[in-house]
Amino acid sequence: MDRRSFLTSSAGVVAAFQSGATARAQAAAQAASGRPADSVARDEDFWMYIRHAFTVDRNMINLNNGGVSPSPKMVMDTEIRYLEMENLSPSYYMWNVLDPGIETVRRRLARTFGCDPEEIAITRNASEGLEIVQLGMQLKPGDEVLTTNQDYPRMITTWQQRERRDGIVLKQITFPVPPPSMDYLTKRIEDNIGPRTKVIHICHITNRTGQIFPVKAICQMARQRGIEVVVDGAHAFCQFPFTQADLDCDYYGTSLHKWTLAPIGTGMLYVKKDKIEKIWPMMAAPDTMNGNIRKFEEIGTHPASQRNAVTEALNFHESIGAERKAARFRYLRKRWSDRLRTLPGVKILNSEDPEQSCGIGFVSVDGFDAPKLAQHLWEKYRIWTVAIVTPGEYQGLRVTPNVYTTLEEVDTFADVMEKIIRRGSLPA
Repeated sequence: MDRRSFLTSSAGVVAAFQSGATARAQAAAQAASGRPADSVARDEDFWMYIRHAFTVDRNMINLNNGGVSPSPKMVMDTEIRYLEMENLSPSYYMWNVLDPGIETVRRRLARTFGCDPEEIAITRNASEGLEIVQLGMQLKPGDEVLTTNQDYPRMITTWQQRERRDGIVLKQITFPVPPPSMDYLTKRIEDNIGPRTKVIHICHITNRTGQIFPVKAICQMARQRGIEVVVDGAHAFCQFPFTQADLDCDYYGTSLHKWTLAPIGTGMLYVKKDKIEKIWPMMAAPDTMNGNIRKFEEIGTHPASQRNAVTEALNFHESIGAERKAARFRYLRKRWSDRLRTLPGVKILNSEDPEQSCGIGFVSVDGFDAPKLAQHLWEKYRIWTVAIVTPGEYQGLRVTPNVYTTLEEVDTFADVMEKIIRRGSLPA
């Protein structure tokens, strides 16, 4: 079927699209088969069929999908179906029918990440997964943890609690945005390793300016020195393609309600098999589970509906294709940032190197208070972004569209920002 025939045959079924979103995404992907990802990224016919899988509020422009993203309607319907099922008789359906389905979720996540299912724990978010590792590592007073001041605040808070409780030392370093190269970031970490450094904590991609780190180089460099590396992948998983082999990491935590488009309150923790026994679970598990990845899931009674719907989200992700998603994200980011970067006082603080950036964009405008600018965009134009301030270094707006975002929405953001910037101030 050629592209014209595909679109013609599908024209009458847009209204019914949401009930068969994965099938439609697969059909669209089949029609685009063989075409380069960057070509499909600009094909609005292709992305129209993806957009119709979502039931989002089109009377606002949501450019903060990096915080949490809506799921396709089919994923929501799956979650609701499981929720209704477990409510029929919770103690039976939840524990005997739905909980065993977690093993399918584990297997599918492992396939996407490229690892053994026995190395994947299902969590509620990246923070929970990472804190399991952070709080479960055996560290002594004086042991040093090396991280940056641009890592996620919750993870920094966790290490600071261990400082107070256990007497460890947290060392935070800075780096320019964007940095000159990936090698610069590796060297910046390496140069700050000291004789007491036991752990390096890094983001795969930062939640601020979307800077991608050279995870594999840092992990291999640290391993040669007997240093553990904890990788925060909250924003990376399913935003751009990679596997565990591309990272060579031992610990990796991510949220699934961002770029994977899974239900809110789902996450994943990877722990390399020979490391599982060394990490204490955050909630107690029997000693018979010491080497079992499931010990990190011992949180008591919990709804199975969110977790079981992750499989459907992975189906949808795979139907689009990881390469196509990443190309679309880069296309949307460049569409608005290329319009703004030449305006007076504008700094685009995400790298333009495709190895160092993907869907997360960051714009700073001299003379504008970022939180007030974000508030004005929302109150006046119903454009939802997030202001980020790194004291003493930079401030600005993080902009994160997703696969359902239209060109009109991205262009409206650019139009409004152009007008504000050229005026030189916000209205009184």
